[in-house]
Amino acid sequence: MPPFTVLRYSPSAPERSAIDATRGALLLQFGVDWCGHCQAAEPAIVQALQATPALAHLCIEDGAGRALGRSFKVKLWPTLVLLHDGREVARLVRPTRAQEVQDFLRHLLAALA
Repeated sequence: MPPFTVLRYSPSAPERSAIDATRGALLLQFGVDWCGHCQAAEPAIVQALQATPALAHLCIEDGAGRALGRSFKVKLWPTLVLLHDGREVARLVRPTRAQEVQDFLRHLLAALA
């Protein structure tokens, strides 16, 4: 496995209008640094992202009062939301294996190409 990278959830999320205006593929990852499920999924997500380095990725802190997560109806962490041209095309909730995340990304990105 490649050297482990620690993902940090950013407390400053972009406005939904900015997300909706993005072009191309964008992966949103919702969660919080202290969440056990997020910590458990982190190695799998990092490994999958290393296999798709060109994919834009935002790691966004979620929780009560966080408008962006609420606008995507995020209920469990981590939740990965894949967008294309600002529209949701798929989501993956609480992944546990790198292969699961890689397959999710590979199939969807191939379909968008």
